[in-house]
Amino acid sequence: MILNKVMKKKFFTEGAIEPRTIAKSIADHSTKINIGAHDIFLGQVRGDLIDGKLVKAIEYTSYKEMAENELTRIREEIIVKHKLTCAHILHSQGIVKTGEICLFVLVSSTHRKASFSACEEMVELIKKEVPIFGKELFDDGSHQWKENQ
Repeated sequence: MILNKVMKKKFFTEGAIEPRTIAKSIADHSTKINIGAHDIFLGQVRGDLIDGKLVKAIEYTSYKEMAENELTRIREEIIVKHKLTCAHILHSQGIVKTGEICLFVLVSSTHRKASFSACEEMVELIKKEVPIFGKELFDDGSHQWKENQ
């Protein structure tokens, strides 16, 4: 008897999300000819100046199993609600330096309006509902927990 293994979506990567990962994801969709629109969100670590200290990186942590469950739920709900062809989410864990990508969301649909609204809604839900935490690391060696905005 052969048991079917359910492939679990990969939502996390260690460190920054590499441009080649983003490019490959886009290229992999070129064979799916029922797609008419993609919308992409890239979250990048900013070099904010806070109380005279410059953010040099963010260290991301999460309650991984809970975060994966929430990301799965959000992804599935948005796919159904907006009638998407597919949706992908990748978030960094660990240290991501300023200027590097920490969140990649790609949604695909038959028409652009669904992609636009689905991508925005997905990003907002991720920021609001998924237990992912960022610790801002400053140039002077200090740190503080970041609030999601």
